[in-house]
Amino acid sequence: MTAAAPPLPRTSAARPGRPAVLVYAVALAAYLVAIFHRSSLAVTAVDAADRFHINAAALATFSVAQLAVYAAMQVPVGVLLDRFGSRRMLVAGGVLMVAGQLCFAVATDVRLAVAARVLVGLGDAMTFISVLRIVAFWFPGRRNPLLVQLTGTVGQLGAVLSAIPLVALLHHVGWTPAFLTAAALGTTVLLLVLVAVRDTPHIGHVTAAAPDLGTVRRQLAEAWAQPGTRLGLWSHFVTQFSGSVFALLWGYPFLVQGQGFSPTAAASLLTLMAVGALICGPVIAHLCARHPFHRSVLVFAITAGTAAVWTVVLAWPGRAPHWLLVALVVVLAANGPGSVIGFDYARTANPVHRIGSATGIVNVGGFVASILLILAVGVVLDLATPAGRSAPSLDAFRWAFAVQYLLWLLGAVQVLRYRNAARRRHAAERTAVAVPAPAGT
Repeated sequence: MTAAAPPLPRTSAARPGRPAVLVYAVALAAYLVAIFHRSSLAVTAVDAADRFHINAAALATFSVAQLAVYAAMQVPVGVLLDRFGSRRMLVAGGVLMVAGQLCFAVATDVRLAVAARVLVGLGDAMTFISVLRIVAFWFPGRRNPLLVQLTGTVGQLGAVLSAIPLVALLHHVGWTPAFLTAAALGTTVLLLVLVAVRDTPHIGHVTAAAPDLGTVRRQLAEAWAQPGTRLGLWSHFVTQFSGSVFALLWGYPFLVQGQGFSPTAAASLLTLMAVGALICGPVIAHLCARHPFHRSVLVFAITAGTAAVWTVVLAWPGRAPHWLLVALVVVLAANGPGSVIGFDYARTANPVHRIGSATGIVNVGGFVASILLILAVGVVLDLATPAGRSAPSLDAFRWAFAVQYLLWLLGAVQVLRYRNAARRRHAAERTAVAVPAPAGT
């Protein structure tokens, strides 16, 4: 996004050496822990409501505060990333998330708890796109789709850590020790980043001087002007929110309070969802690499499949059978890897020195949708729950999750719109230079 110098030629483009693998592995561990911090509220939502004596709408503000900061910071973080590099951003993000978990561990009132989730969201915002920039600078371009999917997929192991282990720790030792342990885990990985991560394979490669505001605005406009960037944003929007909201906040209460699952069984289903993402990620990456002109077909397929299974779950009379809820979390598992297709659009539509900013723009999409859905579910649950009732009913959850259909419709229309715009631009570029451009839809 800024006037950062383009990457120097890689000395081992065909086969990255051990330093590249080490740098990527540590950066990936930082992202995994960021997902752990991000997801830690989901499996503790019922306990959080009791600890802070709040209703569903107030509980939603915890996640909304976290995700709103995450989404709002994506473009600024993209600019800072192009200016300062991945290592500094990963360190800053890690410090903020550890501070957030420390505050959450000792919080006894809502204001401090919300402030803690804001810190977690701010640090989380700096992590994923920093890892993607490391991939762009350390590995050859043809490996980018696979490594981007691998990053998003392996990162979901953080959700596994925040499911059964964190629930067990919470119920065994209590709220404060559980979140202090989470902060200690974040500190350990932060130290690894300080030791092992470098921005580029070239010691002499430095970032550019900070640009003036006019340059930032102009280059942001250039990134936004690419139809592929906006196609990536809406692809991220339509594929991510359902699985994200289920994993981040409302899935656990839906399973425990609505479907009658035990806390352990609900946490196990969330773990299954994370494991499913590990399986879906490489498959989606392979399909994107093999069929770059049909990535939008994958976006539509994932969206349609998710909506279809939710329809069956919400329409089922009474509590859904366990096999159907297993099917739901398996389908939701494809949402995270599916949203990564948006980043592949940003990569192929923008030069490498603008990847941080373009990726930041794309990353806003799914989290804005998630914020809207988290708020809507909380409000509808409160409206549909009679006064004096301690927990929402299954019917209340049905009405709340039905809000998703509006977001799916909006996202699908926009993906179709910008897919056509990207194809028209690609055709015009081919006509102008008589050489096929690498970007595809």
